Amino acid sequence: MKILFVAADPKPERWTDLIRQHLPDAQIEVWRPDSPSCSADYAIVWHPPAALFDKEPQLKAIFNLGAGVDALVRVPNLPSDVPVVRLEDAGMSVQMAEYVAYHVIGISRDMDAYREQQAAGQWKLRRPIERSEWPIGVLGLGHIGQRVARTLAALEYPVSGWARSSYAIEGVRSFATEAELDGFLGETRVLINTLPLTDSTRDLIDYSLLTRLRPNAVVINVGRGEHLVDEDLCRAIDEGHVTRAVLDVFREEPLPTTHPFWRMPQVTITPHVSARTLREATVAQIAGKIVSLEQGQAISGVIDIQRGY
Repeated sequence: MKILFVAADPKPERWTDLIRQHLPDAQIEVWRPDSPSCSADYAIVWHPPAALFDKEPQLKAIFNLGAGVDALVRVPNLPSDVPVVRLEDAGMSVQMAEYVAYHVIGISRDMDAYREQQAAGQWKLRRPIERSEWPIGVLGLGHIGQRVARTLAALEYPVSGWARSSYAIEGVRSFATEAELDGFLGETRVLINTLPLTDSTRDLIDYSLLTRLRPNAVVINVGRGEHLVDEDLCRAIDEGHVTRAVLDVFREEPLPTTHPFWRMPQVTITPHVSARTLREATVAQIAGKIVSLEQGQAISGVIDIQRGY
């Protein structure tokens, strides 16, 4: 069995050594643009070049080193008859849930004001939280979105979720399809985006959507930068529809220093750190699925290339 590792990592041995530990009988190769075909059975990839699929037409499956496959499905010659497998969790969903919970708690409990009071040497109690005033809406109820929704529901915030299909999640009110999007937005003050990036979700969070949220809205984007129309968020903040935004993903990364988000006190910026890929858990998951495929067993995480997730 031959496995090809295809990622622009300056130290690919950090990955390939782990793969060998889990699959000691496999032959592991690192992709080089000038290398001939190695007739690989499986490719483990992150933002692979189109040349990969010309050189390795015999692949049995392609494993993506992340949950988001938007960059992979845009490769023009991605084979339609080869399973493409996304990363499922591998320690990311709990990271995402804690990142979102940290910001929701900090904003709803007015922690910025307490930090300002500390700097000024002030001891002053502020109004206690009323969770009914902080209804949360999670856009996207995949593995990560569900973990985020369940975490916030466990903290007794009112939580709703919206997705293309209906989901039954304890403590979470479910909205589904375009027909129910307006109802979802009308119930939401804190909007959390965990959607996959597809043609139908690109630019979804625009001025029209933002102004359909409840007053004094908060936007937390941990999906993809292309979901959000940047200038529309700036306008919604300037007009008072949105009072706070927490952004971890951007159309261009690193975010250019000239971008207006840097100069907006209502916006919190983090450098795409809400959920980092954990190498050991990732390799263990992929190796386990390769073993299953070699044994003729079905695996989870196979995407629908046409839908893009």
